[in-house]
Amino acid sequence: MLKGKQSWVFPNRPVIASSAAVGGPFEARGRLASDFDILHDDLWMGKDSYEKAHTLLLEEAIETAIQKGEVKKEDINFMLAGDLVNQITPSSFAARTLGIPYFGLFGACSTSMEGLALASFLINNQGAKKVVTAASSHNAAIEKQFRYPTEYGSQKPPTAQWTVTGAGAAVLTDTNEKAGKLVTTSATIGKVVDLGISDPFNMGGAMAPAAADTIIAHFNDLQLDPSYYDLIITGDLAKIGSPIALELLQKEGLQIDSEKFKDCGLMIYQEDQKVQAGGSGAGCSAAVLYGHLFNEMKRGKYQRILLVATGALLSPLSFQQKESIPCIAHAVSIEVHP
Repeated sequence: MLKGKQSWVFPNRPVIASSAAVGGPFEARGRLASDFDILHDDLWMGKDSYEKAHTLLLEEAIETAIQKGEVKKEDINFMLAGDLVNQITPSSFAARTLGIPYFGLFGACSTSMEGLALASFLINNQGAKKVVTAASSHNAAIEKQFRYPTEYGSQKPPTAQWTVTGAGAAVLTDTNEKAGKLVTTSATIGKVVDLGISDPFNMGGAMAPAAADTIIAHFNDLQLDPSYYDLIITGDLAKIGSPIALELLQKEGLQIDSEKFKDCGLMIYQEDQKVQAGGSGAGCSAAVLYGHLFNEMKRGKYQRILLVATGALLSPLSFQQKESIPCIAHAVSIEVHP
């Protein structure tokens, strides 16, 4: 199952039985609004703190994915989830409510594919029959943690990104009925890359080398050509990081068609939404994949995609101590089973 140095292949083809995406009011005005299962019209979502609203996002995404998969919550063996709040409390509090055995994950914005890779590993190796994996973020909860509170109204440079208020979840199963279903076929686990960038308003530039490193490793380990995939999507490099990553890949000799190289942070919002360089957050790639991209695959637009979720592994403390930003990216390939 280990392929090359840092990749797994999944010969048993874990099936993605269902998925769900939940978003906030800004996402309701975005390009992909029709692909969300639930959209909230305010950031409070009926709660008395943004962190509680964040927890609600995750609970709703997981519960909706379970309902759509027509499985019982009691039949889910494990929940793998993470977010960007200190000690991933929204994920842990959601796990408390849901009552599912729980692995808490932190990979910053790469958490969505960290979870999908590990869920696929568990299913493929008969460590579980049904697993739910999810990732989430909330603009007002996260911006105040890593930068300044949104309501403070501080000016942001053009390189800054807008934290997505959203959650995405998927249910994976070991079913033998795979024809026409979405399945995971491989994963490449990234290593930490740090080129010395310390500006928390330039996440895209900091994460681009990690994305390129993982993509190169994926194609080297699996001995594949980039043309194998209909689409290669990065997590949230946005306007700054996406072209840098593509240039790094092309310099390494990977001939990737720019039309097939997309970014979740550039897909989720409209051009006239003031998000500076684009979207970000652990919920960004999760919502785009488990909502929009899966819908596109089910409609037959794509047969094979590679999602490369990127994460900046800083904390408020490391930033205050003037540390540079270590980054990581994890990749998972999803295909329509013939």
